Amino acid sequence: MRRTTAQRQRAFRAGRMAETLCVWALRLKGYRILARNWKTAAGEADIVARRGGLIAFVEVKARASHAAGIEAVSVRQQRRVRRAAEIFMAAHPSLASLDMRFDIMTIAPGSWPTHSPGAWGYE
Repeated sequence: MRRTTAQRQRAFRAGRMAETLCVWALRLKGYRILARNWKTAAGEADIVARRGGLIAFVEVKARASHAAGIEAVSVRQQRRVRRAAEIFMAAHPSLASLDMRFDIMTIAPGSWPTHSPGAWGYE
C-alpha cells in the first residue's frame, strides 16, 4: 500500500520527534551529539554520539512497542549504518582512536526512549 503525501509527512515528523527525544536522552546520559541524520550514498546514521573514548552510531526506531522497534532494524539496515560509520570515521580522522559501537534506540507511545547499546557488532 502506497502512503499518501500527508501520511509520509506525518511519519517524517514523528520520526524527527523520536530522534529529538533520543538525542535528549543521550545527552542526559553524558553523550555529546556529533551529528544527526548523517547521510552518505552508502547509508545513514540517525545519531552519531560520543562519550569519553567511545563513538556510538545510533539507529532510532519509533514503533508501537520497544520490541517492535528492535525487530525493525534489518541486517540490510545494519550494513547501511555500518558503511555510513566507516565513511564518517574516514571523514573525521581525529576520532580514529575511539572505540566504535552500534546502538539502537526505540521509542514507543507514552514512554521514554530505550537505549540498547551494542545492538550489533562490527562484522
